[in-house]
Amino acid sequence: MAFDEIPQHFKQWELSTTQGIDGLKLVEDASIGKVGDEEVVVEMYAASLNFLDLWGGHPGMLELEKSPGLITGCDGAGVVKAAGSAVKSFTAGDKVITYLISHIADDEKVDFTKVGASIGIATNGTLTQYGKFHVSNLVHAPKEMSFEQAATLPCSALTAYNALLGLRGRQVEKGQWVLVQGTGGVSVAGLQIALAVGAHVVATTSSAEKAAKLKSLGVESVINYRETPEWGLPARELTPDNAGFDHVLDVGGENTIGESVKAVKTDGVVTTIGLVGGPTEKQVPIMAASHHACIVRGIVAGTRQQMRELVTFVDKVGLKPALDDVEFGIEQVRDAYWRQEKQQHFSKVVIKLRD
Repeated sequence: MAFDEIPQHFKQWELSTTQGIDGLKLVEDASIGKVGDEEVVVEMYAASLNFLDLWGGHPGMLELEKSPGLITGCDGAGVVKAAGSAVKSFTAGDKVITYLISHIADDEKVDFTKVGASIGIATNGTLTQYGKFHVSNLVHAPKEMSFEQAATLPCSALTAYNALLGLRGRQVEKGQWVLVQGTGGVSVAGLQIALAVGAHVVATTSSAEKAAKLKSLGVESVINYRETPEWGLPARELTPDNAGFDHVLDVGGENTIGESVKAVKTDGVVTTIGLVGGPTEKQVPIMAASHHACIVRGIVAGTRQQMRELVTFVDKVGLKPALDDVEFGIEQVRDAYWRQEKQQHFSKVVIKLRD
């Protein structure tokens, strides 16, 4: 153990109120406190933001009354500095990434009832220079990846991995066709995973600038959903014989599921992942799934075992997660949150926690 190497004072971001992003407060004299037998102290190097971090417009709003001064952020990467006496799986010097939910089995599925108990919402998160986590909130990081890249894996990339490779017997394969929506973290991670296995990828987006970035990553075709709001059938026409897509990653929720079902092939899989499309008065055409004889699958992140599989996968294929081109330091966390909320980012907003 190396408890004596942990500084007595360091920087971290805490939630002082539930008044949205303005409730975030930089604390410059934080301390680690007592370390439990099953806890691990991690020197944090990078964190990344997700739509989850803006849940309800109030970072960490769910449990603030129970956890005053809550440290926000659910994704991060760093190096183990010390571990409690009962910890056997990590030692000082190990490079690690965070996992969303603690105290569940490696293969236990995650749903929205568990998300409310995640780090950064119910327990202290990653926006700190030194984090204290339960051992079940950590996984060994990829061997050949920067801290900034590794910090993007825990939520977005894990969700994309589960969507494309998590349904037994329906994993994406070389030569198949995959449709992703937009340029957020899950969608970009999904297209990178799909391309890594040799699939063809089509994406939707809202601007020529983002379309160019998508094509630079290897996407074959891009549809502007502002110019073509009913993009399902036009997207389908981009596939061989207009057969449709083997996998559709739907992040828009009720606003986009109708078009996703139009685009999927017979016996294909539409994975519903997010709600970034916001509320809508549209009637969700769930019966259209039976007309297309497809699978509509809802997921929330993935299991801890899938997190480990993702790490093995990215090491094997040499995947390097795409990052937003605007960098933020630990003093600029509020600016990073605002960029995420305004959806000005491409892929993942990353915060460097050290100079």
